[in-house]
Amino acid sequence: MRALRLMRWNSEPELVELPEPEPGPGQVVIRVGGAGACHSDLHLMHDFQPGQMPWDPPFTLGHENAGWVHALGEGVTGLEIGQPVAVYGPWGCGFCERCRVGVETYCENTSASPAPGGGGGLGADGGMSEFMLIPHPRFLVPLPDGLDPVSAAPITDAGLTPYHAIRRSWGKLPPGSTAVVIGVGGLGHMGVQILKATTAARIIAVDTREAALKLALASGADQALLSGKDTAAEIRSATGGRGADVILDFVGSDATLAMAGAAARMVGDITIVGIAGGTLPVSFFSPPYEVSVQSTYWGSRPELIEVLDLAARGLVSPTIVTYPLERAVEAYRRLQAGELSGRAVITPS
Repeated sequence: MRALRLMRWNSEPELVELPEPEPGPGQVVIRVGGAGACHSDLHLMHDFQPGQMPWDPPFTLGHENAGWVHALGEGVTGLEIGQPVAVYGPWGCGFCERCRVGVETYCENTSASPAPGGGGGLGADGGMSEFMLIPHPRFLVPLPDGLDPVSAAPITDAGLTPYHAIRRSWGKLPPGSTAVVIGVGGLGHMGVQILKATTAARIIAVDTREAALKLALASGADQALLSGKDTAAEIRSATGGRGADVILDFVGSDATLAMAGAAARMVGDITIVGIAGGTLPVSFFSPPYEVSVQSTYWGSRPELIEVLDLAARGLVSPTIVTYPLERAVEAYRRLQAGELSGRAVITPS
């Protein structure tokens, strides 16, 4: 079978031929219908050195995956050949307290994981191939009626990650509140939709690109602001001087975090989702009193079920551009150049 593999750090991935995987006891093989191209894959290609991660190349890329059950290992029950499924991407040990409630992103016993510190496409072989080995059936979620694998694939990360970040702040987003989305890319445009579908908040989107702001308005934002030195003041003006109750930073640079700190309302939330490496100084007087600052990583398996249900009902829908497997490197190059609107999905099958 064909697979797009990262062969070494600081390199572009290569399309190679590999044997088709066969499931062992308790394992499943899926035929991949869609695999999302995520910005974090660019960090894997360009920003890491040997020894920085708990795993090293080579491995097949693609941690946003959905497809159809292709083969079942001995002892696997509850799944049928041909059944459409989404892959829950973070693979924990399955036994610690976090894993038992489905929050395998925060596994506390990663040495016992099938992909220590990662998952499929993050150390273990991912979905940018015709077939993908799933080490345990708990990592598969049956797709609800009305949702196909190509549409479902980006929801497993680009949908789940903002859903988790927004869900933890639901209590601060009643009618009359304001939420700000900084960065309207693959995750940010889903964040706007999820806010619209699950809260009563007024939504302000911020980006440096006019095309991204148009996408934000089309996704349900009430206001779109071009990012600049006066953006925090514009957010305060739009909120009667109070500031935003919840700010979701899908960039995470020094500039965007400074904007978030300046635009937050007292007792609000600043949630750092983007991994641009910025920092936010915190002191007694800044950010405003009782502002909570947190980072989040991906989401839980129960939350994936919830956001897939929202998508199946048409309440959220990722903007998708599809590429065949042989053009996956082109998709990554366009992603790095900021030329993509929404999410690129590789269709190996």
